[in-house]
Amino acid sequence: MDQRRLVERAQGGDHEAFAELVRTSVVRLDVAARLILRDPELARDAVQEALLRAWRELRRLRDPDRFDAWVYRLTVNACLDQARRRRRHPIEVDLAPLFTPVVPDPAIAVADRALVDGILRRLDERGRAIVVLHYFLGLPLTEVAVVLDIPVGTVKSRLHRALGEMRSEASAIRQRAPLPSGGNLA
Repeated sequence: MDQRRLVERAQGGDHEAFAELVRTSVVRLDVAARLILRDPELARDAVQEALLRAWRELRRLRDPDRFDAWVYRLTVNACLDQARRRRRHPIEVDLAPLFTPVVPDPAIAVADRALVDGILRRLDERGRAIVVLHYFLGLPLTEVAVVLDIPVGTVKSRLHRALGEMRSEASAIRQRAPLPSGGNLA
């Protein structure tokens, strides 16, 4: 059954239709929440909060075709709420790789992953949310704007700022620990 019909049935109170919508989107929402919050427990809480809110407010969704963007927005907002609540006690957690790509040299993949994780950790939650939605989940900037309920220009400027911070941090890390000449570790 197509998503539009499931949303319409769920708006009418059909629990099974809503459960099917949740089954098809919960993994993507959890990935986004984990990347934004950097803590699997907080991410689960944020996704659960977003899905509860989605069930309660589903009848207010005017365009059933926008369900994905709407539930992403609820999830990002729940993540930002969680981050505000936990700001005083940050928890750093290493994320397991989302995908297991075939890489010729696993050490390079581990080093790259650690570098990206370290850089993402230093971004604020709003910048991290935009980077995650655009680069990790592949949403176009117009869709990111819809998800975050902000103008496209704001998304672009925040993304530009976040990428600048990421480049600066990567440069600083490379200067502190340059690779040996020739790329050989031994």
